[in-house]
Amino acid sequence: MEILKPKDLKEKFKDPWIAPYKKIITMADDNLVEIVEYHPCVSGSHWLINQYKNTSKLILNAYRDGNKQVFLTKVGNEPLNLKASINAAGIEEVAIDENKIKVVHSGLAGAGVGAGMCRGMGEGVEQVEIYNEGGGSKLGKAAVITPKMEKIVIGIDDTDTKEKGATWTMAHNIGLKLQEEGFEYLDHVIVQLYPHNPHKTQNCVSIALTFAVLPEKKESLIKRTIELLKKDTLSDKTAIAILEGLKIPEILIKYSMKAKTGMVSVEEAEKIAKELNIPLIPVTGDQGKIGALAALGIYNNLDEAVKVYY
Repeated sequence: MEILKPKDLKEKFKDPWIAPYKKIITMADDNLVEIVEYHPCVSGSHWLINQYKNTSKLILNAYRDGNKQVFLTKVGNEPLNLKASINAAGIEEVAIDENKIKVVHSGLAGAGVGAGMCRGMGEGVEQVEIYNEGGGSKLGKAAVITPKMEKIVIGIDDTDTKEKGATWTMAHNIGLKLQEEGFEYLDHVIVQLYPHNPHKTQNCVSIALTFAVLPEKKESLIKRTIELLKKDTLSDKTAIAILEGLKIPEILIKYSMKAKTGMVSVEEAEKIAKELNIPLIPVTGDQGKIGALAALGIYNNLDEAVKVYY
């Protein structure tokens, strides 16, 4: 086994057939781990997603969004039965060690090159344990070690007025500002709510912003989000809701679906949030609590999030 840091990998492997990953982020919640990887190619990871889902028993869900590939996994160790073209690559171990997460990738030929050498050069990687280098027709196997982060989802609603503004763009710009300040901005999801709501500005959507954050920076992320919203919002009804971790309670999913298909009161949103211990924060008012909380229940189901119920 050879243990290398990203800069060491870049110095050792300067071959034209190695394409460094852009970034790798890992988030933990009890025995679950979400791995976010920014692949070197825009759509090249689609092949990888298919192979990993077919090969790895540890993977619960996987999807691609542009060059971003996301795996939701269990913690554990499951040996792989690799077969060229059919089961060519996968994850065989996921382990949490205090403030680190270790993910062991194995792959044949080019997928084996990606296992350690390509991934190991990415931003966010602390070190790589290379067991087999891979390349050609050989097996590649490596452990990628990254900091253990946590997931924070911030639901936002009611930042505009009938005269001006747009919640989806304001939320995204806040995400970008937080990214500039060192926070890991992962995603922006538009959630369609009940289109016949008489309180709506126009299209009736709320927003979920997702972040990966070190545990000690969670409070500062939330505080800074509130500060930016107070400065920029045009509405006196703006509110946010905060979901921590990788799990979405079934009660929250049902609430979100109710907000998509009919009217919900502020009092009901407050009751559900209290029951689930979800912070529901009025930034400038209470009306936005309804949509802010609703954004959290289906932020990870993109097809459902955008669906309109007449």
